Amino acid sequence: DAEDREKWNQLCDELRIPQPPGGTAIDLEEALSITDEIGFPVLVRPSYVLGGRAMQIVHDRTALARAMDELGAIGSLGREGGLSAERPVLIDRFLASATEVDVDAIRDHTGEVLIGGVMEHVEEAGVHSGDSACAIPPQTLPDWVVEVIKAYTTSIAHRLDVRGLINVQYAVTGTDVFVIEANPRASRTVPFVAKAKGVALAKAATRVMLGATLAELRDEGVLRDPVGGHVAVKEAVLPFSRFPEVDPALGPEMRSTGEVMGIDSTFGRAFFKAELAAGNGLPTEGTVFLSLNDNDKPAGLVVAQRLRAHGLGVVATAGTADYLARFGVPVDRVLDKVQDQGAGPTAVDLIADGTVVFVVNTPRGSVGRSDGEHIRKAASLHRVSCVTTVSAALAAAQGLGETPAELPVRSLQEYHAR
Repeated sequence: DAEDREKWNQLCDELRIPQPPGGTAIDLEEALSITDEIGFPVLVRPSYVLGGRAMQIVHDRTALARAMDELGAIGSLGREGGLSAERPVLIDRFLASATEVDVDAIRDHTGEVLIGGVMEHVEEAGVHSGDSACAIPPQTLPDWVVEVIKAYTTSIAHRLDVRGLINVQYAVTGTDVFVIEANPRASRTVPFVAKAKGVALAKAATRVMLGATLAELRDEGVLRDPVGGHVAVKEAVLPFSRFPEVDPALGPEMRSTGEVMGIDSTFGRAFFKAELAAGNGLPTEGTVFLSLNDNDKPAGLVVAQRLRAHGLGVVATAGTADYLARFGVPVDRVLDKVQDQGAGPTAVDLIADGTVVFVVNTPRGSVGRSDGEHIRKAASLHRVSCVTTVSAALAAAQGLGETPAELPVRSLQEYHAR
């Protein structure tokens, strides 16, 4: 049921669990009919893929036509005659600025469900879960939202009659909780949840699949109550330094090649450690470059204020600099655009000469990507840490503010000691 779109829609309707509006299409006419009803932007993806393969966020009819042509030609679809009723394109309303949430759970044959962990993504919706940082416990979600998510997960696991692990992904916008998808299998997040909470999820799930109950596993000591009091952050390891010609902007197609974890008493410290482990160490001195799309500028103002408070210099493109100045945050230098270079330096120049030690560049849609692409590629080439979402920039600023000069180091066993 979780792979069949019509059955999945019916399941969610029966359980009264909201989904983003959408539909399936096998040609452009059907796709346009869907977008006429639900509006743009939309997330389009082929059926039966892993890792967000070929997913796209589409903002207009022209881009939709291009996406439908591309999706019908990829991989086995292209070899087997293109889109069909059995393998349609899935089109969903894209929930811009939503907070994504992952849940890993185990259900046994008696119907008991164990919620292993609820993970709040750092990057907003639109970045593949495998590329997004995430935190346990959730840092900004109200308690009641977390309880709703747990209840939805339990209901879905029951309805699918899962025996073992299930991963469910959600998008939260304001007071609305939407289910995105359910995968009745182990997820890549299981090792992270296990280490973050000190619970042997993989071992427990294997025993459950072989017939054990969760109650029996508790009696045997295989399952123990998790220990709280700390925050764990998972961060993706991205390969862009090895491929400097690839634009490192994150999107719905997964590109990470590994994961690391940071753990500490606060989110900021845990995030700082995770970035350090992933090879994206946050700067404690030097100059930061900011270039923000209009929707991100209010949050970017907070980022700039915090960076200034931590003693870092700030340079920006003209539009971002004007916005910051309007609210009393001056920049050290206004930079020319790469493609409109005059006598002054560009961000690429300052990255190359070592002046800029951290880049915050947030593209939006397909508009305005060309200039930012040069900047992001330069950051990859010169191994300068770069974030492409304002939420990651906020997390970085928080990490700088909460991290002492000497980072405390404790073993997982110490964190999980009872």
